[in-house]
Amino acid sequence: MSSQFMHDFIIDEHIKNALKEDIGFGDITTDCIVDNDETMTAKLNTRQDGILCGIDIVERVFKILCDDIRIEKYYKDGDEIKKGDTLAVINGSARAILTGERTALNYIQRLSGIATETNKYQKAIGNCKARITDTRKTTPNFRMFEKYAVATGGARLHRFNLSDCVMIKDNHIQFAGSITKAVEKIRLNLSHTHKIEVECDTFEQVKEALTAGADIIMLDNMDIETMKKSAELINNKAIIEASGNVTLDNISQIAQTGVDVISSSAIVAKAKTLDIALDM
Repeated sequence: MSSQFMHDFIIDEHIKNALKEDIGFGDITTDCIVDNDETMTAKLNTRQDGILCGIDIVERVFKILCDDIRIEKYYKDGDEIKKGDTLAVINGSARAILTGERTALNYIQRLSGIATETNKYQKAIGNCKARITDTRKTTPNFRMFEKYAVATGGARLHRFNLSDCVMIKDNHIQFAGSITKAVEKIRLNLSHTHKIEVECDTFEQVKEALTAGADIIMLDNMDIETMKKSAELINNKAIIEASGNVTLDNISQIAQTGVDVISSSAIVAKAKTLDIALDM
């Protein structure tokens, strides 16, 4: 299941650690009830509408436990799924299927929930040019998967970690003395391959960030009128990001101000797991 940043060997390592955590010294329930050579057939069914994400990860969970398991998939990541749909049929070792069930569901339920929530936000933007994007408010050691789910839901991706992009926030500005001084200090050592983003709370800060040559200007917790005024001033001289208190109710209004991206932690942090089950 390779994507632009999710490679099979990284996924397998993560899954193996998840299985170690869940299995411990053995699945004593399954191992006592099920003989080693017994087989079974199970269906992966969704009990809610949503956007599917993680179907290939489910396959890897079971294949790691038993390479002979066969999985027939009827949907792929990014597909819309409806309550009652059978997503896949799994055949093979009963021990492997029963032991890996919870780990497989943990991945697909969480990722499908994020993809579904992300898709709601992107659709709410309507025909505006803006795209929803994520933040670094992710589950520790699960960011790669959550970002994959965000992308599957139709969003852009923000920086993966602190080394991806400069983001000058209010505390950095306070330490440096001003936006101008912060940008000047950073440019002394910054690689030419990195962009500089400045978080602005006021219109005056936007003017300063633009003059300092910021590549990306974040309009943080601004009212709609100030966003419009800022977008008109920037006028394609920098990428415009809106952030803070973004909801499904106001995202369309924010998008209409002319911003390029709208960042929100809600698409990950507040996403509910999608109800998907493994049924015999």
